[in-house]
Amino acid sequence: MAKQKLRKFADINFFANVVQPELRHPVDNFHLRGKWGRNFFKNDRPIILEIGCGKGEYTVGLAKAYPESNCIGIDIKGDRIWTGAKEALKEGIPNAAFLRMQAERLTYMFAEEEVSGIWISFPDPQTRESRRKKRLTSPQFLERYRQVLKPGSPIHLKTDSRMLFDYTLDVIRDGGHKLGFSTTDLYSEKGLEEPLIQQVRTYYENMFLEQGLPIHYLRFRLAFT
Repeated sequence: MAKQKLRKFADINFFANVVQPELRHPVDNFHLRGKWGRNFFKNDRPIILEIGCGKGEYTVGLAKAYPESNCIGIDIKGDRIWTGAKEALKEGIPNAAFLRMQAERLTYMFAEEEVSGIWISFPDPQTRESRRKKRLTSPQFLERYRQVLKPGSPIHLKTDSRMLFDYTLDVIRDGGHKLGFSTTDLYSEKGLEEPLIQQVRTYYENMFLEQGLPIHYLRFRLAFT
């Protein structure tokens, strides 16, 4: 297993669709900040992020479903990113890319209003109270998202954690953000506006569904002042 991980780490160093700022580029004055469309994707299409993308199933799925958008999966674990990046290269999906970094550094990598949407798929719920600031829907993270999102852009959360789902609803309410849709059992819903929400499933999602666990989902927009 260790050898396989090392091989994947070595592979992504040469993947054209993987950016690793810690290895190749300085974090301060990051050369793609504000220029992802022009200098990386070579177009001016909207940019969609998947935060904590894991194996990148949603990043690749979004890129396939929305060829008019550029999709970037973000995760710090290179051996996980390898799976989605390899698939995107193999299938020739030019609008899928991966950024290996910690989500806390989002504002170093993207400029104001550079991002048109964010997906958060099955993140670590950080159940301990002492780690609530680490939750990807905490007020601290929502402030980071606000600094890079275009006003009115959607944020999507998919989780098996009822605690994280309820916590996020509280954060949305307390922050004056606008909830668009929520459900505690995604796969009981019919006629969704975005069928991709049900059609694309992550590795962990399939595992939870096999265990009979309900999948929670919500979509909201940040309040901009």
